[in-house]
Amino acid sequence: MSGSHVTQRANGTRPLGNEALSKPQTVQDSADLSEFVQNLLQQMQGRFQTMSDSIISRVDEMGSKIDDLEKQIGELVQQSGVEDKSQKQASKRQSS
Repeated sequence: MSGSHVTQRANGTRPLGNEALSKPQTVQDSADLSEFVQNLLQQMQGRFQTMSDSIISRVDEMGSKIDDLEKQIGELVQQSGVEDKSQKQASKRQSS
């Protein structure tokens, strides 16, 4: 047996010393983290865009439904003659 002794943890890994945090590894870790964050931001932007498109589509759909309702109400008012009666009453008041 040689005189060198390597300390190992219970899980079989060696504790990290200053030599384990060399510049190439740190640079690689920074690059990996940067890539991870970049990918995460792109995913979030894609999801945000999808949600935004969905909301805009729903608002447009609601606007169309409101326009249809206004048209139908106008037609119902014309059919019921309410508009004619109110106009006749207003013209009678003005002539009095």
